Amino acid sequence: MTRALVPLSMSSVSDLPEPCRSCVAWELPHGEGERLESGDRAFEKEVWLSGVMLTWGSAGQLVTVDDKPAGFALFAPPTAVPGATDFPTSPVSPDAVLLTVARILPEYAGQGLARYLMTGVIAGLTRRGVRAIEAFGVEDTRRSLRRPKHPTCLLPAPFLRTIGFTDVAPHHRYPRLRFELASGLGWKAEVEEALDKLFNVIVVPSPTVPALAGATARTPTARIPACREVGGR
Repeated sequence: MTRALVPLSMSSVSDLPEPCRSCVAWELPHGEGERLESGDRAFEKEVWLSGVMLTWGSAGQLVTVDDKPAGFALFAPPTAVPGATDFPTSPVSPDAVLLTVARILPEYAGQGLARYLMTGVIAGLTRRGVRAIEAFGVEDTRRSLRRPKHPTCLLPAPFLRTIGFTDVAPHHRYPRLRFELASGLGWKAEVEEALDKLFNVIVVPSPTVPALAGATARTPTARIPACREVGGR
């Protein structure tokens, strides 16, 4: 088995799985992507990625196994993620990069790829001079998410805390958490276990609603609109 990290680029964006490939809920202001057809959303995602690459650099990492996509993480400066302004714990700190989603595909579970992916993300952003990563977590994925404008790919806040994120904007449902990059290149054993659980437990989505990365099979997702995938994200 040969694994590798591939920066998200115009040539690799097609390797993103659906629904992330044709979702622009993070990348466009609230509601704009819902009015577009799937093919148009995929085009808008490419336009967005092209703009971010020109002004900042790659906005994600893909992990491959034997040259096949096995997982991904998406991130960008907060100024490039207008969908983030919907959250009650916005805005994201100006010195941080926003992690929107991270996911390992179910068929590649249990191979240590989550740790490999996140270590690569942290190392890459550290080399680029980024001070911190922030993410919007969901506090309890077992409850119905009553604010349908929010994404279904949010990462569970308890898992984010386990891998080293700390709360910077507490909230009963959607806290904003932060990971200081200077301290993050060594994973402890319990963090590795948490990463595997986080990215490998995926809900089977309903016909119209994508799954929440890290949720359990009991998670009620039917009231949530298209995924804002970048973390399923």
